[in-house]
Amino acid sequence: MASIKTAVSLQKELFDQVEELSRQMKVPRSRVFALALARFIRDAQDRRLFAQINLACEQGPPDQEERSRIGHIRRQHRLIAAGEWSSTEEQHE
Repeated sequence: MASIKTAVSLQKELFDQVEELSRQMKVPRSRVFALALARFIRDAQDRRLFAQINLACEQGPPDQEERSRIGHIRRQHRLIAAGEWSSTEEQHE
């Protein structure tokens, strides 16, 4: 994966904490920043997904159109799973 250098301004206290963590982890300071930023982004995505799930739950039970769509998806999934099961059994024979 390509790396890009960037400059970030930090309060001295935060910088000192990153320096200490970097020494403890025995990794470059830039790695600490990359790990922290990746975690921050993952947490933000999780919060967004959680909010979407809550919104969907607040909307109540599915209407007839959505139930029909869900039924179609389930039937397709069963067909796919059955096909994968069959091909797995064939490979073991």
